[in-house]
Amino acid sequence: MPRIQIDLPERFAFSTEITLYLGHMNYAGHLDNALLLAVVSEARLRFFKSLGYTELDVEGLGIVVADVAVQYRSEAFHGEVMVVRMTASDFGSKGCDLLWCLAEKSTQREVARGKTGIVFFDYSARKVASVPENFRTRAAAPSL
Repeated sequence: MPRIQIDLPERFAFSTEITLYLGHMNYAGHLDNALLLAVVSEARLRFFKSLGYTELDVEGLGIVVADVAVQYRSEAFHGEVMVVRMTASDFGSKGCDLLWCLAEKSTQREVARGKTGIVFFDYSARKVASVPENFRTRAAAPSL
């Protein structure tokens, strides 16, 4: 079976730091694979907040996570500070991918990379909606 390969951009629109707590660890003493997604979800919430949005209000629309792909690169441990970089890419009419990379702050060791597919959702109408143009413009990393 071929392994997932995720190519990352050279530039990201956003970066945040998240400390790993004991609750993020599994029985083997390293970052639990399911709880990695909790760390990424916190980073996503901060990314939206940095743009002046919440996940329930992006120009009047919410978002729904449609899919996630993860490529693990190394272990992470209790107390380490993760730098999570994130940017939007691969826009379609109804959504986009959020590309992200998780690395340990002091050594720059890459822990994981991934992409989270999101679609925009009108919760009052209970249906998928078009990507807000203002979000499309603001959420992608600036090009060189």
